[in-house]
Amino acid sequence: MKFLIAPDSFKGSLTAVEAAHAIHQGLRAAWPTATFDLLPMADGGEGTVRALVTANQGSLVTTTTTGPLGSPVQSAYGLINHRQTAVIEVAAASGLGLMQGHLNPLTATSRGTGEQIIAALDHGAKTIIIGLGGSATNDGGAGLLQALGVHLLDRQHHELAPGGGQLDQLVRIDTHHIDPRIADTHFIVASDVTNPLTGPNGASAVFGPQKGANREMVRQLDHNLRHFGQLVEQVVARPVSTLAGSGAAGGIGMALLAFTPATMRAGVEIVLEATHFKQRVKTADIVITGEGRLDAQTQYGKTPFGVAKAAKSTVPACTVIALTGNVAEDIGNLYDQIDAIFPIVAGADSLAHAIQVAGPNLTRTAANLGRLIKQLTAKK
Repeated sequence: MKFLIAPDSFKGSLTAVEAAHAIHQGLRAAWPTATFDLLPMADGGEGTVRALVTANQGSLVTTTTTGPLGSPVQSAYGLINHRQTAVIEVAAASGLGLMQGHLNPLTATSRGTGEQIIAALDHGAKTIIIGLGGSATNDGGAGLLQALGVHLLDRQHHELAPGGGQLDQLVRIDTHHIDPRIADTHFIVASDVTNPLTGPNGASAVFGPQKGANREMVRQLDHNLRHFGQLVEQVVARPVSTLAGSGAAGGIGMALLAFTPATMRAGVEIVLEATHFKQRVKTADIVITGEGRLDAQTQYGKTPFGVAKAAKSTVPACTVIALTGNVAEDIGNLYDQIDAIFPIVAGADSLAHAIQVAGPNLTRTAANLGRLIKQLTAKK
């Protein structure tokens, strides 16, 4: 019996790598003679870099970049494919986890992500994969563009100050000094977000509140992004602000689609491809996936559903089982691809404690699952 263990992270408690090892520990305890292939997954958000580096025996590069608050932070990106491909997460240099409780999308900057792109180019990367999940910014990617050499100028010909709150002061976009290597680099943007830049489904309205925006700030940010988008479209002569995904990561999606030769794809599809999932699943009997919560949104670009769909399309007879910390009521459609779903929480528990003991809970559930499958297999 061969298990392919391919979970995403259990947010707030376990990385995808830690989750994979916890599942492996439980299954191996119950079935020592089984074969195991560990393949930590992601969908373009936090954990994407580590998942791809782990699967491809790549390396992590730590750099000092500008954090979303403007102060220096240590952030890492990955190099895979003989250092020809860089993997960057927006969350690493421009993420919510770096805000230290001071959420403010009016001033938060995406500059650090642009600095990571420059660092990757300095390392010789010819392809750059950028995961857009977990951003703290709502600046339309303005800071990122400035790091790449684009000048964003106000009426006094001064460089625009950081943050989405300053975009209404923009008068001119000067692209003459953008790093020339950008044009010769293949950019792949990983996102499960299809929102446009502005409007009721745009970056500010949908994602602004989780980044600290109140109702008035949402209105201001949406107005500013609309102004920024109009000027960007004048420069690139394309309607990029209405493209699906242009509102991802506070508008970083639009910046990349406008000023780099980027293509946008579902994050989980990129990770499945880059980790050679379909080749590895061909020899598996059972796939174990999962993440912290499964709900109706899981079928729209989240890791467990993407893993299950890829497994079933490659090996229709393969069994796919999902383990999760929390199961919503509206998960009926998930069973189109996932054969069984098991929550790992032992009983009534507080969220804080459930997060704290997610590792042992995951290992115990995997062990019980292994015992059951072993017994059923023996009876055939």
